Formats: sequence, structure tokens, C-alpha cells
Amino acid sequence: MTGPLAYHARALRRFLRDEEGATLVEFSLVFGLYLLVFFGLLDFGRLAFHYVNMQRGLQVAARVAAVRPAACAGVPETNERGVTPKDETEPQFGTNCSAKSWVCAAPATVSCSGATTNATVAEIWPIVAPALPNGSTAANLSFSYSYDSELGFLGGPYVPMVTVELQNVSFQFATPLGALVGLVTGTADENLDADIAFPSMSTSMPGEDLAQGAGS
Repeated sequence: MTGPLAYHARALRRFLRDEEGATLVEFSLVFGLYLLVFFGLLDFGRLAFHYVNMQRGLQVAARVAAVRPAACAGVPETNERGVTPKDETEPQFGTNCSAKSWVCAAPATVSCSGATTNATVAEIWPIVAPALPNGSTAANLSFSYSYDSELGFLGGPYVPMVTVELQNVSFQFATPLGALVGLVTGTADENLDADIAFPSMSTSMPGEDLAQGAGS
């Protein structure tokens, strides 16, 4: 084979044997994988940061809610008398609610969203907000006041169990790992965008301020 055809054949063979630039290709592949893992670790670090701090923020929030006026409207202020059975003596004021199941009336649980506007919510939301992912609002926060017969006495201040809860809080990955997690968990949409939903978390403690938060 002679002439231009032979020249092109020799050039093709040299090209096929040439390994220059192979290292650069390998580096590009490995470096891309390295960046994915590195930023993925940052993403999961952010996820853990928010989860831990949400728990701590809730503990502080519950403590504040326990010593402040109720965040929800309709929470009783005193323990009313329950229905005394016919064969029982009517209890005197000051009798512990735990003495008999009917000594104190059992009010229904009162709940409300953190979107409610009052001084207690206004104090608690700034405590919790820094621990939440971007896009979270006070509506993700909720309060609940439930009756506990072990707390309080007949005619005395109503002392409920105060529960502060975070729910429907989502975390947005910054890397494609979010899409992979979404595919595995079935939470990815048609664009492979996935928000990871945190499980609902709450903290409860008995109300402590018998003066409804005044002067504390």
C-alpha cells in the first residue's frame, strides 16, 4: 500500500497506539466521583446538623412554653370540679386531681399551629427557626395542651402537659444524591427532585407557671 492511503493508514495506527491524554481522562472520571462524594458528605452533614439542632431547639421551646401563657386559645385557667358519683362525697377545693378520676373535670386537649400570633409564639419561633432548613415556616410548629390528672388540684391553676411539635419539615439536597435517595425511597418526582421529609418530633413537659407566665 502506497500513496495517501498508506499514509492515512499509518497515521491511524499511530493514533490508536497513542496513549497521551489517557491520564487526563482517568483523572476527570475519578475527580468527578470525588466531588460527588465530597459534596454528598456536606449534604448529609447539613442533614444531621438540622436534625440534631431541631431536637435541641424543641427542648428549649417546650421549656419556654411551659412557663409562659398558653400559645393556644381556649386553654382553661383553673381545675374545675368533675362529676361526683352519687355514692361519693363531693371533694373539697384543694383536693389533688389524682385522688379520684372524677375529682377534677378533664378538659379536652387544645392544639394550635405555630402560625398563631401571640407573645408566646413570638418568643419561641426565633428559638426554633435557626435549626430548620430553608423554606420552613412557623406553620411547621404546633402546640398542644393536654390534661394530666397527676398535675394540679381542684380549684387550683390548670397545669397541663405542654407539647411542642415540629412536623412536615423537609430537607433539600444540593447534590444529585438527593435524587438517588428519592429514587430509593420513592419520594422523587418526575424531574428527580427530592425533598427528604424529617419525621415528626416533639417534646413534652408539665406546665410550671401557676401565674400564667406573668412576671417570670
